[in-house]
Amino acid sequence: MRVLEPDGTLNVERTGLGRGELRDVYHFLLVSSWPRLLALLVVAYVATNALFATAYLLAGDSIENARPGSFVDAFFFSVQTMATIGYGQMVPRTLSANVLVTVESAVGLLGLALVTGLVFAKFSHPTAHVLFSRVAVVGPRDGVPSLMLRIANTRGDHIVEAQARLVLARDETTAEGEAVRRFHDLVLVRAQTALFALSWTVVHPITETSPLAGVTPAALHAARAELIVTMTGYEETFAQTVHARHAYTMDEVVWDARFVDVMSEGPDGRRRVDYGRFHDVVPR
Repeated sequence: MRVLEPDGTLNVERTGLGRGELRDVYHFLLVSSWPRLLALLVVAYVATNALFATAYLLAGDSIENARPGSFVDAFFFSVQTMATIGYGQMVPRTLSANVLVTVESAVGLLGLALVTGLVFAKFSHPTAHVLFSRVAVVGPRDGVPSLMLRIANTRGDHIVEAQARLVLARDETTAEGEAVRRFHDLVLVRAQTALFALSWTVVHPITETSPLAGVTPAALHAARAELIVTMTGYEETFAQTVHARHAYTMDEVVWDARFVDVMSEGPDGRRRVDYGRFHDVVPR
């Protein structure tokens, strides 16, 4: 079982933290996908209106022009109140109903402010659209055995001062016999680039000082080794720092292979990148 998913998210079940430490609702909503967020907001909206509709019914015949005991009329009166629509057909006519309208109006205004801030935060949060090769390869590069993977910027804008970092994670045993998960930084031929606009091949030479020196694929499988690559840079459009990450298991590392060249020059002399062959590899 991999510790990190391909997109770099942690694949670990957390226990023993206590409910209070996990109840960060704002963070949960902020990192949720748009479909999940919208679904949760719709459910919360309907549930809140249903709750107030029940309260109006319990208050008795408190809504003018509403059918007595009609949950549907009470529900839509609640919707009109929370959204501050006020068509004028149904109005509160008792003190209890007016108190509920006051409370619901405050809840609606507060909820609108919170949802507006949440949606704005999600829209304004910059993300890097970085494409990672499906596999990493091990093969000679400039006469040196090297571990290589490819990343590409799929947006039309540029990421300046981009930096890449490659880490090897594997199970090891200390001198005292304790099983640990250790992380080794892998030195790269080029760890940063002034302008990340097209494709970038991240290369780690497997020299005598490399944690991969003399290690066989079978040994890496036995150690449940994973490769974690991260990229950070300054995105010009948003004028903010963006980042992306990816993880590879040893099943996603191809030995004695190289990537197919995706760079070419068109008839007009312009550089071309063929992303259709971005993930292709061939044997050495």
